[in-house]
Amino acid sequence: MTTSSSERGVSLGMPELPAPAYPDDVRARLETDAREIIARYPDSRSALLPLLHLVQAEEGHVTRTGMQFCADVLELTTAEVTAVATFYTMYRRKPSGDYQVGVCTNTLCAVMGGDEIFSELQEHLGVGNGETTDDGKVTLEHIECNAACDFAPVVMVNWEFFDNQTPATAKRLVDDLRAGRPVEPTRGAPLCTFKETARILAGFPDERPGAVEASGGAGPASLVGLRLARGEAAPGRVVHPREGASQDREGASQDRDGAPQGRGAHEPSPSEHLSSHDAPQDTSASDPAHPAGPAAEEGE
Repeated sequence: MTTSSSERGVSLGMPELPAPAYPDDVRARLETDAREIIARYPDSRSALLPLLHLVQAEEGHVTRTGMQFCADVLELTTAEVTAVATFYTMYRRKPSGDYQVGVCTNTLCAVMGGDEIFSELQEHLGVGNGETTDDGKVTLEHIECNAACDFAPVVMVNWEFFDNQTPATAKRLVDDLRAGRPVEPTRGAPLCTFKETARILAGFPDERPGAVEASGGAGPASLVGLRLARGEAAPGRVVHPREGASQDREGASQDRDGAPQGRGAHEPSPSEHLSSHDAPQDTSASDPAHPAGPAAEEGE
């Protein structure tokens, strides 16, 4: 005697219905934008990433309808589109807030206070990772490195920087966002909603007055390498080996067998670049012979 699936408590379920289509006016508008995006690429398939941002700008997250639209205009399968949309964390798969508040919890930000900030924001907002406040204003998430370690710990709102945060400043930030009070990033373009950010990421210009001019703004420590490459800073100094080490630079003394002989540590001139990797270095107070001195900013 056999038993049915219902008798065994197994639900086979129903196949998922096709995604609903966009209203005609919305689809016509999106098709116009999509043609502009696709025209930028020699292979239309390459337009998938910006097209996903485009449909995300429409509804605030990438819906099944949005993925079906991308598949239709690029002549791809929905499976191909879904594979990409689920791979990248910048594409939201469920409704989210007007402001994506991301707390960096990667190594440096974490030890500088990022973990504490994230924990206190969860309690303050009453949400978990990837969840949205009841008013639909803020979605909180922990995120990986934001390439702003010189300003750790860093919080981002819709990918704009809020540097050197503390639990108190981060809580004030989200309170201001929820209350609709003006909020200005530490550097970069003025803040806009997540939908507006998604459209900009799709490749359409930010038409707000002064927004483009305000964009950009890496920290000084982040720009040291660029300054060196441009010749805007003195080149790194060469530190000669300590006494007894070999030295093959012109002018070095030689030992009695004719082999080059080292000399003492090079004393840099004021114009030479000092790096934290130069040696010998002052050490901690545990070595009385080499007390720690003040640390100069990298590149100065």
